[in-house]
Parts: sequence; structure tokens; C-alpha cells
Amino acid sequence: MNRLADETSPYLLQHAANPVHWHPWDEAALAEARAQDKPILLSVGYSACHWCHVMAHESFEDEATAEVMNAHFVNVKVDREERPDLDRVYQTAFNLLSRQTGGWPLTMFLDPHTLLPFFGGTYFPKRARFNLPGFTDLLLRVADGWNSQRTELTEQGEKLSEALSALRPTEAEVTGVEDQDVLQRAVDQLASQFDHAEGGFGSAPKFPMPSTLERVLRHWALGARAGAPDRGTLEMVTTTLTRIARGGIYDHVGGGFCRYATDRQWAIPHFEKMLYDNGPLLGLYADVLGLGPDLLFEGAVRETAAWIMRDMQHPEGGYFSSLDADSEGEEGKYYVWRRPDVKRLLTEDEYLVVETLYGLDKPANFEGKWNLRRRDAWRAVVQRLSLEPGTADELLDSARAKLLAERGKRTPPDKDTKVLTSWNGLAIRGMAKAAVRLGEPAWLTSAERAADFLRERLWDGERLMATWRDGTAKYAGYLDDYANLLDGVLALLQASWRGEDARFAQALADALLAHFHDREAGAFFLTAHDHEELIHRPMPTMDEALPPGNGTAAQALVALGHLFGETRYLDAAHGTLEALRGSIEKYPAGHCTLLNVVEANVQPPEQVVVRGPRGALDPWLEIARDGYRPWRSVYGIPYGEEGVLPGYLPRLVSAETRERVTAFVCTGLTCSAPIDSIKEFEKAVG
Repeated sequence: MNRLADETSPYLLQHAANPVHWHPWDEAALAEARAQDKPILLSVGYSACHWCHVMAHESFEDEATAEVMNAHFVNVKVDREERPDLDRVYQTAFNLLSRQTGGWPLTMFLDPHTLLPFFGGTYFPKRARFNLPGFTDLLLRVADGWNSQRTELTEQGEKLSEALSALRPTEAEVTGVEDQDVLQRAVDQLASQFDHAEGGFGSAPKFPMPSTLERVLRHWALGARAGAPDRGTLEMVTTTLTRIARGGIYDHVGGGFCRYATDRQWAIPHFEKMLYDNGPLLGLYADVLGLGPDLLFEGAVRETAAWIMRDMQHPEGGYFSSLDADSEGEEGKYYVWRRPDVKRLLTEDEYLVVETLYGLDKPANFEGKWNLRRRDAWRAVVQRLSLEPGTADELLDSARAKLLAERGKRTPPDKDTKVLTSWNGLAIRGMAKAAVRLGEPAWLTSAERAADFLRERLWDGERLMATWRDGTAKYAGYLDDYANLLDGVLALLQASWRGEDARFAQALADALLAHFHDREAGAFFLTAHDHEELIHRPMPTMDEALPPGNGTAAQALVALGHLFGETRYLDAAHGTLEALRGSIEKYPAGHCTLLNVVEANVQPPEQVVVRGPRGALDPWLEIARDGYRPWRSVYGIPYGEEGVLPGYLPRLVSAETRERVTAFVCTGLTCSAPIDSIKEFEKAVG
């Protein structure tokens, strides 16, 4: 066993028995590399990564390859989910060195004295193929270059350091575009990339991109409120979400979304399931259901929430990170079906429904097997089969239950049982929003349990930790941990007000400002002010697989600032926009989450606060929550929930007042007089 045997990360533990002398990233490893004057071979991956497994089996488990690695390098393994700082820094460096996008596994060779990379790549095969060199040959060439071309490599490192220093999004030139124009330009840019036939943006591979779709949906809602709805933007959202929910990227048997589709039609996914995709997608589908009922979307929400609670929640409350793409050494093996096996499992009527809906009467679509995807709308299938809708629903439900039970007998993909604060924040938000939209208290309880878990095990009253597993919390929290959890707790407060959540939200916001805020330029760093010094200190602004910490932080601070009338939070959010304005204007479509905060300048946020006896609030809240109004936050605060309360609520309340419902409608920092008539309230929020 190497040094990874003492780690808690499932990904690092996968490599603990490799013949490679792996180290975790720590001072001991860095000191050894400096003392021996050996380059650091940095390998970054994660437990659900298919090509990480391939490279491990081909090279890291191979004695001969390990011998070369151990002789010439100090080998360091990093779980990118535990150390997003290292991953982002060295992905950025790889992009600057190679002018190519990175990925996982990331393979970088570092100068042990400066930690600057001098060569890198992603996956390398054991033997030369895919126009890539064989890994052992590459190792020997890199080692020779380190020994024979030190001067040139040092000079290259200095240039790379200068290039990294120049990556300051707060220094981008501001051109003075009006807010409304910036929002419109973003949608125009996205429209030019939209696939009108199949949904999504660009061609294969296709990612769900929930932050981007939310921006488009919000843009439509803003136009609709002004009496000028843009049907094209709504089509972009509904077409994409329909194709995803029907497609093979969605697990039609067990619920949940895979990370991305490998094809334009969303038919074949990369089969790993990540918590960070499913939380935002839950919230987005719940938002769209505010426009009207949709059985496909509602089914996806219900089944995904059930999957998260069934398969992805720790018994004590936190949500797990991911499910692997592979099982038994094959990608997708757990999810795909042979037609005879399905036919044998189901009744004749059940099979007829499944065959027609999921295309089992068509050619196999994944290595001689079927990855299920809906070929048509459910209503069209029912009509084609001349079935009564109720009968068809029962047949489909019973068939899927049998398929799920049968699949449960297979060897499941490995589960990464880390509880990541950042990703839990995304899932808490999605579960809370879905619970409110569909009236499912069990989902809300699940989200509250996750938040309580994080507060009790990863928060010491002042600082967050980033990850927890098997009783051990590790790594000081990053910007995304604070921002995503704050956003999730705010969603909980809208779903069901708890005094401890209100206090927690303010504490998180205060810690965010104290430890991450760039007081000179504005905006937020990825790492805290007292974090380990790296070759670059990122300031994430653009939407990628996850929303950027700066966007989520600013969005949450705006909501919290208006809720409590706290100008410190509002000033920090406004300062973030000012600091990043040049970057936003340069490419609006890449800054969708930050644009939600720009939108607050165009459409001031609205807070609806309803107070009264706990059992009497629901009819009022239902009125205020009706439809899709992204600029509105709705809070029901029952009497008895004392502690932190919005400043515009009266502090002294008579016994008589506590027995009736009173509402306040605030736009920006201006609030209405108390409203105690439900008819007047309906007019005020309609």
C-alpha cells in the first residue's frame, strides 16, 4: 500500500494498492520532490471518471510502468472533487500551455521548486494510439527533458507564471453596455448556438447546462411580465428539457440524469451520475412546471427526487457525490438491456408498452443492447396502442417496477460516498424548490436533513469544511461551498422558515465576506485569504459544469440583503458586478448566473413575507407562489419562529395580531403596509 491508504477519498483509495508510490498533495510530497530534485507527476481525476479507470488499469496497475514513474518522478494523486482549487489551477495552466481544453484524468508534470507545470495532457494510453504517445515512452522523454533542458523549462515556467498573473477578470475593459442590452446579447448568443431540432446548445457531446437554460427562462419571464414574451426563448428551454427527459441521458428505470450525452440526440449518455447535475436540473424542471402541468417533466422530478433519497442520501442526512459510469469493468453495463431479457420479465401487455415507448422494436443502440429512451410522447404511444390512459399508466408503472427490481440484482456502479458541501448546496436547493412546486413534504424533509448534517458536521460556527466521509471532515471550504450552501439554505427558508436556517444563512454570508471577498477590486476568490498559496488564485466567473462561485455568491447576497435589509450584502453583490462587468460584457452568454444579478438592476427583487399561525399560512403562500416569477421570493414565517427576522417586520405583535395572517409585499427595500385581507393580498401579488 502507498500513502493513499490513509486517505478518505474513494478515488484516492482506488489507487492505494497501485505499485506506483502515490502521495496525496501535501507538504511531505512537495518536500520530497524538492529534496530529490525530481519533477512531480500530478494526476487529477475522480471516482466516477471512465477514462481515469482506463488509465489506472493500463498504466498505474502495471508494474513496469510504475517502476518508471517511481524512478523518475514524485507521483501525486488528487481527487478533483476534494481539491477543486488544484484542479482549476492546473486545468488553466494546461490550457495556456497547450491551447487545448483539459479534462480528466489530467496529467501534469511540475517543477518541484516552483510547482509550475512544464508539460501536460489528459489521458495517455499505455501504448501509442489515438495519435497519443505511449505513456512509458512519454515518461522517459519528459524525464530526459527535465535533466537536459532545465534552462528552457525554467524560462517557459516564468512565461506561464506571467500568463497566469494576467488572468484577472476584474481588469477586463468595461464598454458601457446597458443592462438590458447585456441580457439581450446573452440570449442572442445562445440562440445562435441552439439546436432547434434536438434541443441543447451546439452538437455532440451535449451537456444539460441548467444554469444556461435558467437564464433563458428568466429572460422569457421578464419579457412576459412586460407584455412582450419571446416565444423563441421559451421554446429553447422546453424543447431542450423535453429532449433530455425523453432521452437516454435520463434513467427511465431508476430516475436521475447522467452527466452528458455523447450524441446530438441525447440517446447515449456518459453513464456517470453526478449530484451536481441532478440538483440544478430538479430546480429547473420545477420552475418550468410553474408555467403549467407537464406529465413528462413532473415524472422526471418525482423519479429523480426519489432516486436522490433512495440511493444518494447518507442515513444521517448528507447527500453522496456520484455513481460511477462503469460496473464490472464496462461502461453502462448496469443500465442497458437485452430485448429477450425484458420480454421474459414482463407480461405481454407490459412488454408491448415498453417496446413501443422505449424503442425495443428498433435496432439496438448501445453495443448490441438497448439504452432506454422515449421515442415519442407518451400520449401518442397510448393512442397508437389503442389503450385507455389509465390502463396504459398502470402497465408502464408495473413494467418499470419490475425492471427496477431486476436491475437491483445486478452489480451496481461504485458510489462515491463523499459528502461535498458545495454539491449538497445545489441538491438542497433543487429538492426544496421541487418540494414546494409539487407539494411533497418528504422531499423538503430530505433537504432539511442534508442542511442539518452540513451544519452539524462540516461547520464549526465560523468556517465550513469542504468534504466529509466516514466521520472525518477535511479541507477548508472553498467559495463554492459557502455560496452554494447559502443559496440552498435560502431555498429552504422559502420552502419552510426555520429560525436556525435564517441564522445559518447570515453566518455563511458573513464568513463569505470575511474570507473570500477581494476588498480592493471586488468579487470573490475561489480560495480563502488564509489558504495554501498556489501558482494562481482563481476568481471563477463563467458557467461551466457548475455555476461559478461569484455568480452564486452575488445572487444569494442580493436575496439575503433584501430579505434582511442588510446593505453590506447588497453592496458586496453590487461590487462583484462592477468588478466583473468587463468580463460579463465581453461574453454575456458565458456568465449566465452573474446575469441573474444584472437582471436585479432591471427588475428589482420582490419579497413577499407572510406571518400568522402556522396552519393558516398555506392558502396565502399558494397564491404568492403561483406561476413562475424568478424575481419574487416568498417566505412564510409562522409566529413562534422567533430569532432572526427581516428588519421591516414589526417586533412587537399583540396577541390578537398573532391569531391572524398578515402579509408584507416589498419591492427592493420598499414595503407595503401590512395586508390582512386575502383578497387584497391576491391583488397585490397577482
